[in-house]
Amino acid sequence: MQLQLENKEIPLYMRVYNYYKEMIVGGKISSGSKIPSIRRCAEELQISRTTVETAYMSLAADGYIISKAQSGFYVTEFAFSKGKNKTANLIIKHELSNIKYDFASAGADMESFNFDLWRRYIKSALRQDKRLLSYGEPQGEHELREALSEYIGRKRNVVCNADSIVVGAGIQSLLHILCVLLEGKKKISFHNTDFKQGIAVFRDHGWDTSCEDADIIYATPSHVNSWGEVMNVHDRIRLVGSASKKNQIIIEDDYDNEFSYFNRRTPSLQSIASGKNVIYIGTFSRMLIPSIRISYMVLPEDLLNKYDKIRSEYNQTASKTEQIALCQFIRDGHLDSQIRKQTKLYSAKSKNLTETIKKIFGDSVNVFPLENGLHIKMEFSTKMTADELMKKTTDNGVSLNAVKNNHGIMSVILSCTSIKTEDFYDAVNIIKSSIDSDSVRDII
Repeated sequence: MQLQLENKEIPLYMRVYNYYKEMIVGGKISSGSKIPSIRRCAEELQISRTTVETAYMSLAADGYIISKAQSGFYVTEFAFSKGKNKTANLIIKHELSNIKYDFASAGADMESFNFDLWRRYIKSALRQDKRLLSYGEPQGEHELREALSEYIGRKRNVVCNADSIVVGAGIQSLLHILCVLLEGKKKISFHNTDFKQGIAVFRDHGWDTSCEDADIIYATPSHVNSWGEVMNVHDRIRLVGSASKKNQIIIEDDYDNEFSYFNRRTPSLQSIASGKNVIYIGTFSRMLIPSIRISYMVLPEDLLNKYDKIRSEYNQTASKTEQIALCQFIRDGHLDSQIRKQTKLYSAKSKNLTETIKKIFGDSVNVFPLENGLHIKMEFSTKMTADELMKKTTDNGVSLNAVKNNHGIMSVILSCTSIKTEDFYDAVNIIKSSIDSDSVRDII
């Protein structure tokens, strides 16, 4: 194996990761091909198995390879399509590099997270020398699972205990495990088709992801679409009842459930179903910061029994240090404080952005915050298409999401989280200048 490992400025596992990524994207390793086992790769490179395993788990989390039980790691179709579209990807990356104001992403505000406080918890975790000398528990650190069980039971009425929770580095890593646990079921429907990464995991495992008579329903009731709409209680009860009658399993991705500014927080599907036939999934990417890659799922009893039989085949992908830190962070009440802080911050930013849009656009637009308080919706009449608007704003340094209906009304969704409040005025002015002045008409 020819692999350059001399560049010590890059972590060793990332050098292994980059090597395989370039080979896959460049088409030198084709779709469906098996890559060397962790043991063989470690022996050939004369490095530790832990380093190789970390690299492989990163490749799997990014969709380049897939792990097949008792078989090994294989290159995915998703990765192969990335290679074929390499030129297009380079164009997209070039366009994104010109973005100055990003209204399209779910990034966090610098003021939303206390980095100094988090560093103290990380340093405290790093002082547990003996504990860090061993591998993490495959299911996740037991103390963290206990803290999570108490937290989601209190906040979301989720029926669970520490033993029914599985922790992983990001939702994709958990979905790979679910694909194995749901053996025999090969049809899944996604309520929110914007979750491309999740769809890719099931597709790479051979699932039909575009069927109506699905065995599995993947629902994001607290973030139904890219606009952040929330499923009401009536629809939640109806979904749970319908799934029960049809013997369907629901995967409830409760993304963004913490943010509900204008309505009382709606119950989780898992609590409505009393924990039966619903797999509950949560993540800390929004509550904390996206780079803290810790997610978890709550398995119903029948799937938990299956997981108990295969857990030894899946090593823990989440950082043990971060799990230890997060556990104490939650127990000391800082997660609740963090959510209150974010709610106050983003509520104020949402109001500020709404007022800025009204000041700049006047009566030519309707503007209002959406249910989760993280997004603003603008509506106006224009001759432009949604693609034309997004292309023009991107060229001018602003990214946003837009859609146009059959009546000529453009809807623009703006996330207020990652842009500084003091930049709202300049960013909104760019949007206004990107719209042809003679194509915008007042909404009656």
